[in-house]
Amino acid sequence: MSHQGKLIVFTAPSGSGKTTIVKHILKTFPETAFSVSGTTRKRRPHEVHGVDYYYLSVETFKLWIENDAFGEWEEVYPGQFYGTLRSEISRLHQMGKHVVFDVDVKGAMSIKRNYPVDTLTIFLKVPSMEVLEQRLRARGTETEENLQKRLAKAKEELTYESHFDVVLINDVLEDTLCQAEDIVRNFLL
Repeated sequence: MSHQGKLIVFTAPSGSGKTTIVKHILKTFPETAFSVSGTTRKRRPHEVHGVDYYYLSVETFKLWIENDAFGEWEEVYPGQFYGTLRSEISRLHQMGKHVVFDVDVKGAMSIKRNYPVDTLTIFLKVPSMEVLEQRLRARGTETEENLQKRLAKAKEELTYESHFDVVLINDVLEDTLCQAEDIVRNFLL
């Protein structure tokens, strides 16, 4: 396949199947590696620093913003920051890998703006808001208030889909995985 150093950015509203598809792409294409994001949110019991996220204090995160350490960053919720470290992208490129991202819509647009060459942005969505709500409810992990927040955020995120290189509808997972493989394979050629 082609020279190393490409960026493959997946974004989607919660419940669209993004994590499942990203994990499949990473398993299917050994020349790719996952970009671990930095965050100020609290670590969950099953999560590992440096594997799931780089867990940072708000003060450290803000200092790193000032020092231009992030290729992109967002304050997703008040006091809760997420970002892609430039050093993470460099580390993976030095390993000879193409970098795969799982970020929110604004983060994806920032990566494309900051790394316009050799970047592919993929917007993943479900067939309808009704399907999205069913999937989120089926998880059983959200309070009704959080569910409504996620649905409101998803409606806003859907307004950005025209800004992405590819829009992929996750209706039947097996079909979507095959389509995602084809999209990534063609991009890496």
